[in-house]
Amino acid sequence: MRVLAHFVPGDKVTGFLAPHTDWLDVRYCAEDDDETFYRELSDAEVLWHVLRPLSGDDIATAPKLRLVHKLGAGVNTIDVDAATARGIAVANMPGANAASVAEGTVLLMLAALRRLPQLDRATRAGQGWPSDPTLGETVRDIGGCTVGLIGYGNVATRVETIVAAMGARVLHTSTRDDGSPGWRSLTDLLAAADLVSLHLPLTEHTAGLIDRAALTRMKDSAVLVNTSRGPIVDEDALVDALRTGRLAAAGLDVFAVEPVPAGNPLLTLDNVVFTPHVTWYTADTMRRYLEFAVDNCERLRDGRDLVNLVNQVAG
Repeated sequence: MRVLAHFVPGDKVTGFLAPHTDWLDVRYCAEDDDETFYRELSDAEVLWHVLRPLSGDDIATAPKLRLVHKLGAGVNTIDVDAATARGIAVANMPGANAASVAEGTVLLMLAALRRLPQLDRATRAGQGWPSDPTLGETVRDIGGCTVGLIGYGNVATRVETIVAAMGARVLHTSTRDDGSPGWRSLTDLLAAADLVSLHLPLTEHTAGLIDRAALTRMKDSAVLVNTSRGPIVDEDALVDALRTGRLAAAGLDVFAVEPVPAGNPLLTLDNVVFTPHVTWYTADTMRRYLEFAVDNCERLRDGRDLVNLVNQVAG
């Protein structure tokens, strides 16, 4: 079975796949190497998809393609309708990266709350002590905060477990009141939370959810963390809020345009800490991804039902 893996492997990836090479022919392609991508896609039966958008035009160049398997949960970068029209299955891996993204979320919370980038720079410059006297007025413990989770799936519930163990009060919101004591409406959560963390898929309903009005409802001492999808936040409004002090800080792993352009004004702000959409990217997550991916390839080979399908195609 010919598979196109849209990433560059390390030794652990190739080592994991080595026992399957008698039936699994995996070709690799960097996400920015379109020449190799289109050459290999023309013969691929399966695409292991990461982040580079897969359009209907791309799918039309893949006559042998039977399965697009997202390495992750969000399929907003795949033209699922075009795949379905061609009879191509689309599957994802819900929960496979939840542990890594949850830890990455807490990392960004701590880095933003504790002003880690600024303190790192000051220490490297020999200006770390005597310390900035405003630290005692602005730096917070997670355990002293109210953490508001927008979205309440696999990642958010793991974040809740971690920050609750640190002493935080945790609130959450989702599409409807789930009856739990921590549920709040979005408006009430934004007003109450010291840390607001986003854990939503990107859909027509969530795009621009955190807009200028939503940011205005937050405390001026609050921190916004986004490890879900960039377009959920109005970036222009976020820049304004961070520049004017309407929001204290932000921790961002995702952006409206990725890779984030060098000219993005967010990058000029000292009260933002960044990672480049990699909170999911650990050796542990990659192992889980490959387990899911190989299992579905085996199912496809053997004519068994695929798991975690996000579309319906004729059998």
